[in-house]
Amino acid sequence: MFDATDATYMRRALALAQSVLYLTSPNPRVGCVIVQDDRVIGEGATEAAGQRHAEIVALDAARAHGADPRGATVYVTLEPCAHHGRTPPCADALVQAGVARVVAAGRDPNPRVDGSGLDRLRAAGIRAESGLLENAARALNLGFFSRFERGRPWVRLKAAASLDGVTALPNGRSQWITGLAARADAHHWRAHACAVLTGIGTVREDDPQLTVRHVQTPRQPVRVVVDSRLELPPTARMLQVEPDKVWVAHALPPQEAEARAQVLRAQGVEVIALPTDADKPGKTDLAALMHELAAREIGELHVEAGARLNASLLTAGLVDELLLYLAPTLLGQGAGLAPFGPLQAVADGIALHDMRVEPIGADWRVRARLG
Repeated sequence: MFDATDATYMRRALALAQSVLYLTSPNPRVGCVIVQDDRVIGEGATEAAGQRHAEIVALDAARAHGADPRGATVYVTLEPCAHHGRTPPCADALVQAGVARVVAAGRDPNPRVDGSGLDRLRAAGIRAESGLLENAARALNLGFFSRFERGRPWVRLKAAASLDGVTALPNGRSQWITGLAARADAHHWRAHACAVLTGIGTVREDDPQLTVRHVQTPRQPVRVVVDSRLELPPTARMLQVEPDKVWVAHALPPQEAEARAQVLRAQGVEVIALPTDADKPGKTDLAALMHELAAREIGELHVEAGARLNASLLTAGLVDELLLYLAPTLLGQGAGLAPFGPLQAVADGIALHDMRVEPIGADWRVRARLG
């Protein structure tokens, strides 16, 4: 169904989608290339939420250069939308433009689209196909697909440790186990995400900002704190930068939570009430938190938390990917990555797969999938 020329243009569309990696959340990263007589007449990538989708950017670019897209072939990394969201339907714009063929990498998992964009094109007499380099396109938008297909974000758990697995010394110190290159790389993954998650223990011990600083980004992710008893201090450093992008999830009864919640809301913080964990009274139900975040359009969640929250997320089966930075040093005693267990057999451990190990400065980055 597809030939080498189709693959070449779709790879160009994928590169355009990659170029807006930090920008489009909560929308997917999408690239589009319009080809006429084996010549690119327009191309573009999705802009920030509420602005133009990739197809519209590409159509506008073609017209700005005096090109007429009638009869052209359009390569796009996700099925054109067919509903009115923040912007009008892209499928309608392509029909009005008179293109002859649309090649999509894959279907849009949003139930308001999910095939209807391609169907609308076909109904207008446009040859519409999908499935070209679909896995590569999906990899760019794991969180978007996870949000619609599973009702929860794609969760990436990041940690930095010595080669013997120590993430913090017995006195709590952890800065800095890894070098500057590894820290900059970790900020790339923060910028990649819709939100960064931590726990109140990490806030108390490290008082982090959890903002992206080591790479340039047009958008800061939301910062989410699991704070079962609403103990986040109003003086926390994360509240000094865009406090309206800080969400605090708690599990207190309404009458007990109200006074504490008012103090945080006065600073612009979003306070989220959740049920308690059935197996851990007084603790926030983490599965319920994931569903709540997905409902709030958080597709990709980056976790930078302490050992206890790491362990809770892992044992609850809520982690999809591990991002571990290992420093070439031994620290002996100290906190580990996630002290779950004790297990009764080695086979009971959490299996990792698709592992990739790369040097980052003097350190090593390990990426692996779970589940």
